[in-house]
Amino acid sequence: MVKIFIDSADIDEIKQAYAWGIADGVTTNPSLLKKAVDKRKKKGQKLNLKTYINEILKVAKGTPVSLEVTETTAAGMIKQGKALYKMFNKVAKNVYIKIPINPAFKNSDSTHFDGIIAIKALSKAKIPTNCTLIFTPEQALLAAKAGASFVSPFAGRVDDFIRVNNKIKVDKTAYYPSIGMTKSKKVLEDNGIYSGTDLVWRCVQILRNYNFKTQVLAASLRNTRQVRECGFSGAHIATLPLFVIQDMLKHQKTYEGMKGFTKDIVPAYVALTK
Repeated sequence: MVKIFIDSADIDEIKQAYAWGIADGVTTNPSLLKKAVDKRKKKGQKLNLKTYINEILKVAKGTPVSLEVTETTAAGMIKQGKALYKMFNKVAKNVYIKIPINPAFKNSDSTHFDGIIAIKALSKAKIPTNCTLIFTPEQALLAAKAGASFVSPFAGRVDDFIRVNNKIKVDKTAYYPSIGMTKSKKVLEDNGIYSGTDLVWRCVQILRNYNFKTQVLAASLRNTRQVRECGFSGAHIATLPLFVIQDMLKHQKTYEGMKGFTKDIVPAYVALTK
């Protein structure tokens, strides 16, 4: 069964997703957390980043919450990851440390394997990790070998990347076909990856081939078609903005059906339950 995480740092959105009874976890990042806290401070609320994170963890008790590191070296990520885990995991025992697969900024940097080193070290310390910024199945494979609990392929960003590379206007709300797009009779791709959901499927397959326990967390999903296709692919988790979760229940024929059902209500039938 695919689990649904809410991709948000807004406590009201998170509470709503859990109130609906469908949330299985939360993914956040430092930027979104800061924006959420600043927004509430402007409204006169007295809180700080630590107390706000504590609230999110309590709402999500019993389900994973990813907290991301900001350091970019192995030593820095390991130290910060352990500090975040020590500080916050005691609140509800549900913290996962989010580590980038490759913290380098350019090809000539020497820190390409620092994310892997950090994941390995945190895994040895029994700290669960969510390896983020996955754009190839081989990145997912290395993260799994290092002991990552989750690997997060970024589906929507892959679609954007293919569009940009082929001079196609980027519309982040538009559905990008799982089988890819064609231009001048050529199938567009990124090193054999035809779409974001194709990337998710390939990550699932490569980890399944070798029986890794690492779960594939499909990220950067922007519409319900992508969620559907990630379900077809066997992704363990899909992390979604609140509006995508809402859209999953919508269909015109459902609305029409409800109007018909209520119009045909039989009073005697209703009376049975009163």
